[in-house]
Order: sequence, then structure tokens, then C-alpha cells
Amino acid sequence: MRIPLSWLRDWVALPEDATLEHVHAALVSVGFEEEDVHAAEVTGPVVVGQVLSLEPEPQKNGKTINWCQVDVGEAEPRGIVCGAHNFGVGDKVVVTLPGAVLPGPFPIAARKTYGHVSDGMIASTRELGLGDEHDGILRLVELGLDPEPGTDALALLGLDDAAVEINVTPDRGYAFSIRGVAREYSHATGASFRDPADAVEPVAAHGFPVTLDDSAPIRGRQGASVIAFRVVRGIDPTRPTPSWMRSRLRLAGIRSISLAVDVTNYVMLELGQPIHGFDLAKIAGGITLRRAQPGEALETLDAVTRKLDPQDLVVADESGAVALAGVMGGAATEISDATTDVLIEAINWDPISIARTARRHKLPSEAAKRLERGVDPRVTPLAAARVAQLLVELAGGTIDELGVDAGEAVVPAPIEFALDLPSRIVGVDYTVEQVVATLELIGAAVEVQGELALTSTATVTPPSWRPDLTDGPTLVEEVARIVGYGEIPSVLPVAPPGRGLTRAQRLRRGIAQGLADAGATEVQAYPFHSRAQIDAFTPGAAAVKLANALDGEAALLRRSLLPGLVDVARRNLGRGLTDLAIYEVGTVFLPESGRAYGTDGIPAGAARPSDEVLAELNDAIPPQGWRVGFLALGDTVDKQPGQASVAAGLGDALDAARQIALSAGAALEVVQGSHPALHPGRTAELRVAGAVVGHAGELLPALAAVLDLPRVVAVAEIDVDALIELSDVHRSATPIRTQPAATQDLSLVVDAGVPAADVVAAVTEGAGELLEHVRLVDDYRGQGVPEGSKSITLALRFRAADRTLTAAEATEAKLAGVALATERLGATLRD
Repeated sequence: MRIPLSWLRDWVALPEDATLEHVHAALVSVGFEEEDVHAAEVTGPVVVGQVLSLEPEPQKNGKTINWCQVDVGEAEPRGIVCGAHNFGVGDKVVVTLPGAVLPGPFPIAARKTYGHVSDGMIASTRELGLGDEHDGILRLVELGLDPEPGTDALALLGLDDAAVEINVTPDRGYAFSIRGVAREYSHATGASFRDPADAVEPVAAHGFPVTLDDSAPIRGRQGASVIAFRVVRGIDPTRPTPSWMRSRLRLAGIRSISLAVDVTNYVMLELGQPIHGFDLAKIAGGITLRRAQPGEALETLDAVTRKLDPQDLVVADESGAVALAGVMGGAATEISDATTDVLIEAINWDPISIARTARRHKLPSEAAKRLERGVDPRVTPLAAARVAQLLVELAGGTIDELGVDAGEAVVPAPIEFALDLPSRIVGVDYTVEQVVATLELIGAAVEVQGELALTSTATVTPPSWRPDLTDGPTLVEEVARIVGYGEIPSVLPVAPPGRGLTRAQRLRRGIAQGLADAGATEVQAYPFHSRAQIDAFTPGAAAVKLANALDGEAALLRRSLLPGLVDVARRNLGRGLTDLAIYEVGTVFLPESGRAYGTDGIPAGAARPSDEVLAELNDAIPPQGWRVGFLALGDTVDKQPGQASVAAGLGDALDAARQIALSAGAALEVVQGSHPALHPGRTAELRVAGAVVGHAGELLPALAAVLDLPRVVAVAEIDVDALIELSDVHRSATPIRTQPAATQDLSLVVDAGVPAADVVAAVTEGAGELLEHVRLVDDYRGQGVPEGSKSITLALRFRAADRTLTAAEATEAKLAGVALATERLGATLRD
């Protein structure tokens, strides 16, 4: 909303030296957002001049200029060269004298041109920034002005005025008017306020046939509540809009059209009530306010023929719809240069109907912007009267008794309000006098029940222009806003002891940070997968289907993080990034097979759902578990002088899994396993405390080929929830032992199908507490080893905490490990 300062000053005691910054600061203090400032880009001297003589002078280039002598109120006239030809001797014009600056900026100076020294410039409407007309210079007689030469043209044309622009939130539609903004400025500064509506003399009217016939009200609300029509006859259509009105409309962002139309726009901006004027001679019979009929069409003022919807409200006469109610008038009844009798319509339309119509037809008009937010119903007949009076004053018309006043204003309902509620919600110790005075200041009627005390309750009736005040919290906001947001202390709340991240949250963050520290990059993949993606990693598994999927081909919620990581890898490969190590920590959706998830509908937001409804909604959500996924491909070590490149593989997936387990404080056990999407010989099952928590391995080469990935793609996925549940939060660091270690090697022959991890586990368990560390160093199959068998070589390190071990003690512990491996796995010592 743009607010010209001269207009604001009409209704509130604005200081004479008030600046745009001052007005903006005052309005910001009561909750409006500062947008912009608007002022004429013209500086003086700019004066009224009268043409004393005009001599046309043809030029060699074919152009004819006028050498003029212009009286500008000085002792001697000024000689000015002008190329326009739409004026003559005696005309009064606007003269920009040397030293003036026009929009551009375009400074004016005396200069020699066409053989003369032009001592200034005669200006056009566009050159002054008053409009887009540029067919010729501005003749003041066209504006109905006859000032004396030398008069300050900036003040005469309103070019010395300026406007502030504020952003009006949807709940404060009353501020889309000078009336509303002037009241808010008064609240902010204490300046005295005069209500423009109180300055309007009511105009009685009767006898005009108007019918409200709403056969399809929305939410039980009729399409119109307050209806006012007035008739003004005998206006002079040739009269121009006064310069002061044109200036204010321009600063408010409204284009001047004609006097009758400008008056309706002026009153809309002043009082906030949209008004439409019809050419009475073009109205056939009476007026009916109704919903559009099926198949009905209307050509609106923008010369577009619109197919109407049965929910659209229209103003109709006997010929059909003549206006799209509250949005835009119709072309058939438009006020023209020949209009002498005007039918004025001011109606408080149903906000919901107007909002839907404006959006349906993509017509965000100034009228709809106000009506959809709610207009003061008590100002409707006064706005119609104000238009009628201005047409009499400015256009020479007379007010006819013909018209109508109908309907009843729907005002906000009373609110039961605890007077201590503002202090409890805002945290400021407001006095009871402050609370009551503030509510009365904004126009509410306050009736305190019992004695005046903070413990009392009051019945608060909001003013008719504030339909947004519906309950206690909205009244609390008014108290905080008017008393001042600056009164609210900037104190950070102290968190209660024991609060903070949960154990699961801390460990999930630690897992993500550990992978990032190891050099992997965190990504976030889309959780929406196709059936093919689901089946590639979890064949035949049940998946939740979205009812409103962004992509119909990917309408299932993910069961695994790996398909998303694969998509990210493919996208990066396509962009030339061939070496990747990426991970994601996120949730998966694991519905129970054979069960349908969802509800019959989402409850309305007007009230809190019952516990039964909330329980049903929660039950309709599938289990969502936390997972961590990892993917690596390409080279983990780049080729360089003296160093061959190292390709990503199973080892990198296992390293990532161990890093994840380390971050969670879990002891990870790696055994050979299987997975439908992983290489059968290069897949590890990951266990903690004997329970399977995930898998690591390499993608099936055939699957990698289908996905346009390299042959070797290392992946790992771990159930974070299970990992955290099984991790040992009290795990302590292994103490550093100071005694010397004894090292020995051990080679065992076992069946080729026996996992090396089982051999390591058996030797470790059999060797007992003296075995400090064991490492697999060789897996040999070939000459010297029976067919179908393999040789597993382990490096063992023994140490005692309290003494130096002898070779015999180390050998005894090693042989104890061999014995258990022989008993459990059929292992034999290799010769």
C-alpha cells in the first residue's frame, strides 16, 4: 500500500517537517514492513508560464520548431525553443527553468539550439514524470487550471508530494486504505486522528430495484451482506480530474482514467471500500446480485471475454452479467466520455467468494485485494455517499433519490478475554490499565466483569474493521504491538537441566561426522523409488505408495538407501566425476507385508483432533528406521610418480563399516554373507553381538552394467537403530601394556568353504587372554595344499600384563588355539 504524505496529513496530525523515514519508522513500530518510498524526480525551479508569442521556424532537416516568448512571472519574458505544436499564444504551460532537473536525471540549462538561446524548456506530461503521454506539451487548461504566471508548478501539480509504501499482511486488510494507515500512525505516535468516514454526510436513497439471489452460498455465507447503490445525474464528462487528485492517485500507484472513474478509485483508497461506477443509461432494468449461470460469459474492462464459473458472483441486469462482482466491471456498462448519469455500486461482498473468483480468472485487482481480506461493513454506504458528493462537487452532477440501502453489517463476535493473558503469553508485566486502554485505542469495546484487575475477565467486542480479531491470542498480539515490541525483553530462555541431544541423535551425528572425517561426502538422495529400484535391492518387498507422488514412475518410498546413492553416483559420473566416496544417513520406510497404510482423510485444522483420530493417524504411518549407506567407486588413491593408483573395492566398504561401528562404540564382526544386489563372493555380513546389522560388498557386475556404472562399485548399508541399540556405551579404551610382546605365525589348512573369519575366531578364543592381536596375512590355494582346501596364515602377537612371556608360554597359547580350530573346523597344521 502506497500512502501519499499529503493525503495522510488530511486525517492525522502529521508534523509539517515529517520525513519519509519518520513515517516509515512509525508504521514499522506497529508491525508493518517497510517496502519503498516514492517521490517525484523533479527539482525546481519549475513554474507556470504563459505563451506570449509563437513563431514557427522551418529547419533544413525538415523539422519545424517554435520560437516562443513565455511569461514566467519575471520582469522580462524568456525565449524558449519548443518542438511541440499542440499549444498556442495565451496557453499556460509548465516551464522548467535553468537549474531544474527532470527524471533521468535530465538537468535543464540555457543552451544555444536552432540559432537561438533557449532559456528553459516547456515540459510534457512524460518529461515531468506525471504519465506516459508524450504527444505534446502539458497545457494546464486540460487539467482545469488557470494559475498566474510564475506560480510554483511543483506544488500546483503535486510534484512536491511523496509516498511511503508498506507491506500489508493478509490479516490486516483495513490497512489497504488511508483511513486504516492514518489510524495506525496515530497508534504509533499518539498524533490526533480524524476518521474520514465520520466526515462523510450520509445520503439517503430508495426505489432502485436491486435483488440478492444467491442460490449457492459458500460455507453458508450469502454473497453480499451490505448493499448500497446511489445515482448521480448530469455530470459533465468533459471536466478533467483535479491535479491534486491525479497527483495522489499517481503516488498511490493508480493510473488516472477519467474524472468519474478516478473518484471511485480515490474513495476506495481513502476509505478501503471498493466501488464501481456504471453508465446508468446502459443498465437494462433492475440489478440482480447472483451467481453466474452455466455457460455465461462476460467481457471485462480489460477487453477479455471470460467464461464464468457457477461459483462466480456477478452483478447482472435484464441483459445478463454486467460486472464480475468485487473483481472487475464489464465493458458493456463502462463509463465513457459520453456518460452523464452514473450508477454507483458499493457492496460488502463475501471475502471467500471474491478470493476464489480473482484466482480462478487470474485477476488480482485492487478491489479484490481489499474485499478478499475483509472490508469494514459499516463504511459501505458512506463510501457510496462520498463518491456521490465528489461527483457533485467536481463534475457538476446532482444526487438523485433513486438508490438502495440493504443488508445488515456482519461485525466480529465478542471475545471473552482474561486481562492477564498478554502478560502470560508475551512475558511483559503489562498493567491492567495498559491492556484495557490499548484495546479501546484500536476501537474495541471493553466491558470488564467485576473489578478492574489483572485477575478479571472482560468481554471485548472488536471494531467492525477488524475481522481478524477472533480470539484471545489475536488480542494479545494487539497489546504487544501497540504498547511496543521494544518493550519485550531480548532474553534467551534457559534450557532445563538434562535436555539436549538424545543418545541416538548424538551417535547418528557422530557416525556422519566420522565418515566425513574419513574423506567421504554426505549426500541427500530422493526417497522416492520405482518398483524396479526396490526390486533390484529388496526383491518383492512391500513398499508404501504415495497418493500424490511427484513422479508417477517413482511413487514408492524407499526401503534402502543404496538405490538413492546409486542415482547420485550415476549423476556425478555423467558430469565427469569418476572417483567417488559418498554416504547418506537417513530413514527408510518398512511397511508390514499385506497391510495398507493411510487414512480416510486428513482432519480439518480448525480444532485439535481427538486422541482417537491422532492415534489413527499415527497408526497409519509405516515404521521408519534410520540407516547409513556408503558407496565408493573409481580410485581411492590417484596414480602419481612412484605410486600406482588404488581402485575402490570391498576393502573400502568394510573400512567404512568399521568406521561407522567405531563412531557408535560397537564391536563389529565381519563374516561372509549374501545379498541379492551384491557379488556372491565379495559380500560381508556385518554383525554386532551376534545380530546382523547390515551388509558390505561390491555390486553385482551385471547390475552395475545395467546402471551404467563401473564394474566394481563398493557399497555398505547398516541399520543405525540396531547398531546403536547393540553398542556398548560404557566401552573403555584398552590400556597400554608395557611388557614385551612375543610374535609367532600360524598356518592352518581348512576346507576351502570355511570362512577365514571363523578360523580367526576359533584361534582367538582358544589362545585365551594372552593373545593380544591376530591378523590374517595369507589365504593360499595351490601346490602343496590338498585340492578343495586352503591354507590360512595368521600373524599372532602375545603379551602378558605382569611379566615377560617365554617362547614356551606363547607356543602353548598358540597350540590351544589350534586345538579349538581343529575341533570346531577340522583345521590341521600345515607342514
